Amino acid sequence: MSTSQHPVALQMERIVGGDARLLALVMMLPLVDGVFPALILAGALDEPLGAIQVGLLIFGGSATVAVILAEMDGTPREQATVVLLVGIPLILLAAVQAALAPAIESVLDIVIFERFAALVIAAIAAKTASATIGDYLPNPIVVIGLGLVASIDPAGATFVVMTDPVLVVHATLAAAVGVAFALLIALTGPYLREYMDIDRFRFGSAVALGLLPLSLLGMAFGQAPL
Repeated sequence: MSTSQHPVALQMERIVGGDARLLALVMMLPLVDGVFPALILAGALDEPLGAIQVGLLIFGGSATVAVILAEMDGTPREQATVVLLVGIPLILLAAVQAALAPAIESVLDIVIFERFAALVIAAIAAKTASATIGDYLPNPIVVIGLGLVASIDPAGATFVVMTDPVLVVHATLAAAVGVAFALLIALTGPYLREYMDIDRFRFGSAVALGLLPLSLLGMAFGQAPL
C-alpha cells in the first residue's frame, strides 16, 4: 500500500480540512478556477469521447483518487455517500456552465483563449507529476486571467444561453463520468489501498492529462486514445 503525498491534495487539506470539504474542493476546483469553462470554450467537449476524457482527468483525476484513498475515513458505503453529496451538485453546476458558454464566448477571441487553456492544462499536468516542478510554474488561475485579458473582445458581448443541447449534455456527461469514477474508487477502496501504488497512478494521470493540450491545439497525437 502506498500513502499518497499528492501535492494538490495536501495543500487543499491544509486549507479546508475534513473529508467532505476536501473532496468537494478537489472535484469542484475546475468549475471555480475557470479550467472547465476554458475546456468547454476550447472545444474539448465537442465529442462524447472528449467529454469522457475530460471527466476522468479533470474531475476524477489523481487528486480525487488520492483524497479518497489516502485521506478519507469510514466504510466504502460512507465514502460513497460523501462522493454523491459532492457529485450531484457538481453535475448540475457543470451543466449550468455549459449553458452559459455562448455568453462567455461572445466576448472572447476563442483562438487566443484556446492557447491559454492548453497552457493551463499543461501546467496542471506538470504540477500533478511533480510538486518541485509545480513550484516554478504559474498558478492556473493566473494563466486563465491572462488568457481572458489577452482574448477579451467586449464589442461583440451578448447574453446568450446555449440553444444546442449537445454541449450541455457533453458537459453533464463529463461531470457524471468524474463522479462515477470517484464512486468506483470509494467502493473499491479497500482493495485499491492494498494493491495500488497511488503515486504511480498520479504520474500516469499527469502523462494522460499532458496529452489533452495537444488535442485542444488540434494535434492528432493529442487525440489518441488514453
